[in-house]
Amino acid sequence: MQPRAHHPYPSRRSAVAADNIVATSHPLAAQAGLSMLARGGNAVDAALAAAITLTVVEPTGNGIGSDAFAILWDGAELHGLNASGRAPAGWTPDRFSHLDKMPFHGWESVTVPGAVSAWVALSDRFGRLPFEALFEPALRYAEEGFPVSPVIAALWQRAATQLADQPGFAETFMPKGRAPQAGEYFASPAHARTLQLIAETKGKAFYEGALAAQIAACAAEHGAALSAQDLAQHEADWCGTISKAFDDVTLHEIPPNGQGIAALMGLGLLSHTQLRDMDPDDPRALHLQIEAMKLALRDAEGYVADLDHMAPVTPHNLLDDEYLAHRARQIDPQRATKAEVGAPRHGGTVYLTAADASGMMVSFIQSNYAGFGSGVVVPGTGIALQNRGAGFTLDPGHPNRVGPRKRPFHTIIPGFLMGPEGPRMSFGVMGGPMQAQGHVQMVLRTQLWGQDPQMAADAPRWRVTEGLGVACETTLPAATLDALRAMGHELALEAPDNAFGFGGAQLIHRLPGRGYLAGSDPRKDGAAVGF
Repeated sequence: MQPRAHHPYPSRRSAVAADNIVATSHPLAAQAGLSMLARGGNAVDAALAAAITLTVVEPTGNGIGSDAFAILWDGAELHGLNASGRAPAGWTPDRFSHLDKMPFHGWESVTVPGAVSAWVALSDRFGRLPFEALFEPALRYAEEGFPVSPVIAALWQRAATQLADQPGFAETFMPKGRAPQAGEYFASPAHARTLQLIAETKGKAFYEGALAAQIAACAAEHGAALSAQDLAQHEADWCGTISKAFDDVTLHEIPPNGQGIAALMGLGLLSHTQLRDMDPDDPRALHLQIEAMKLALRDAEGYVADLDHMAPVTPHNLLDDEYLAHRARQIDPQRATKAEVGAPRHGGTVYLTAADASGMMVSFIQSNYAGFGSGVVVPGTGIALQNRGAGFTLDPGHPNRVGPRKRPFHTIIPGFLMGPEGPRMSFGVMGGPMQAQGHVQMVLRTQLWGQDPQMAADAPRWRVTEGLGVACETTLPAATLDALRAMGHELALEAPDNAFGFGGAQLIHRLPGRGYLAGSDPRKDGAAVGF
C-alpha cells in the first residue's frame, strides 16, 4: 500500500506516514499519545495517554465512567481485552418488569464502568512508562482548561438540552448554565482530582476506595442498585479474539458480548459473492455489502449476548463457513430484501489507535454509549457514567435479557487485521450500529481495493437501518443512489455528519518493511500524528 496525493473523495487530509504514530478523534489526545512515544514509551503508553486525555477533551463520547475494549499486537502475539462492566447484582428481570424496554438515561441505565480497569490491565502487562506519567496531559487540560473544538461543541450543546436535569450533569458540564461554545475554554478541577487519585492508586480508588464509595453513595441516594460490592467485584478479562478470513487477510474482533462478530459474519458472507469482480464504488458492490450486513446484523440482534449466556447458538455456529455460505445464497444480487434471523443451529464511542517503531500496535475503544451516557455525573468527581444497561433486552426468551452480574450487548468494537506477513492494520469506526458496518467497509476499501487509510476514511459511507432502509451520505454520486433505488433499497440521504451517524474512523496500516500509514476521519476533529 502506498499513500496517494489525490483521490476522488472530498477531503482536506492526506495519509500520515511515520515510524511512530497515533490516530484519534481529537488532536490534543493524539498529541498526548505522541508525547509518550517521544519520551521513550511504547504504543500502549501512547494509547492509554490518549484515552485518558479523551475523557477530558471529548466528554461527549467517553469519560472516566466508560467501558473499554482493546486488541493489541505485542510484536509476537495478538491479545484481546474485554473491560466492559457487568450489571449490578440487583438487576433482576423483576426490577424492570413494569417497563417495555430498558431505560436509556439515568441511574437505571448504568452498569459497572470498566475503562479504568482497561487502563490498569494494559499498563501492567505491556506498558513501559510509569502509570502516573500517562495522566500528565489529561491532568493539565482538566486543571488549566482547553479550548473546546467545533465538533465537540456541537455535540455538547445537543446533549445539554436532553441531560441538564440528570444528577450532577449541569454542575459539571454546564458551568455557565449552558454548554461551552467552540473555542471557549473548559476546565474541570473535579475531573483532575479524580484522575490524580486513579493514577496514584493504580485504579484501586475507583473500584475499592474513596471514589467507589462516592459512586455507591450517589447510587444509593437515587435508589439505584449499583453498590460498592458491584464495583469491587469488577474484573477486566483477557479474552483473546475471534476471527474470519477474507482472501489473504484475517479480521480479528473481540468475542461477544460485543457486535464485532457481525463484521466477521459480513466478511464471511461476502467471500461467497462476486464482490471481487467489482470496483469499490460500483452500486452492485454497495448492494452486496448492504445485503450481507443486513443478514449479519439480524443474526447479531437475535443471538449475541454475554458469552456465558450465548446458548444454544455460539460464535462458532455463527461463523461456520457452511452456515455463512448458506446465508450468502439468500442474497439476491439484483434486488434488496428484508433480512430475517437465520438458523445457524437447529433446536445472535471514542476510538484510537497507536503503533511504535518496535512493531507494537494497539486498537483501543472506550465509550459512554450515548454521548454523555446516562447523563449521571457523580457530584464533585467529574465521573460521567455510561448507559450500557440500555443494551439489554427485556425479552424473556432472549440470551441478552437483563440479569444480575451479566454483561450487556455492546456496540463498541476495536478491529485488527492480520496478513500472511503478520500485523496489517489496527483500526476502528466509532458510532453505535455503524461500527460493524464500518469495519467491513474499511477492510474492503483498504485490502480488496487498495485504498490508503485516509482515502478509505474519506470515502462516502452507508449504513443499514430497518427493513429495506439504507442511510447514505449525500456525497455518494447521484447515479449510484439511483441504481440502489432501482434495486429496491429505500434510501435516506444524510450529509456527512460529525456525530455518530456514519461513524468516525481511525486507521493505522503497516507498511512493507518499516513504518506505518495512518488516516483520521474528516467527520471528526481528530488527527493522525507521528514522527
